[in-house]
Amino acid sequence: MSNPSSSKEKIRPVIPKLVELIDNMVYGDLWERPELSKRDRSLATVSALVAMRQTDQLRSHLEKALDHGVTALEISELLTHLAIYAGFPASLSAALIAKPLLQDRGFISKEETL
Repeated sequence: MSNPSSSKEKIRPVIPKLVELIDNMVYGDLWERPELSKRDRSLATVSALVAMRQTDQLRSHLEKALDHGVTALEISELLTHLAIYAGFPASLSAALIAKPLLQDRGFISKEETL
């Protein structure tokens, strides 16, 4: 599934081998393993990105999470839960990335806050 906010195509000319490894190893193997559902993998990945404050890939993984069945309410609760374990600034930064995505997907209105 193509992901419009993915950074892979932006960096392909710089590190084509790494993009190949991401496509083949990460998405071709790791994400296809049956021991965890894609939904659970999405929750784990979003949690890790938030905890490490790696916001560059966060929107694309939030998109994947929604596509894999994670609800907007679950994303909200996950960010609230992570505030205790990863820190309030990490969760607040993640919420600023989640808000426009949730607005774009129609889960919250343009005027509504997360």
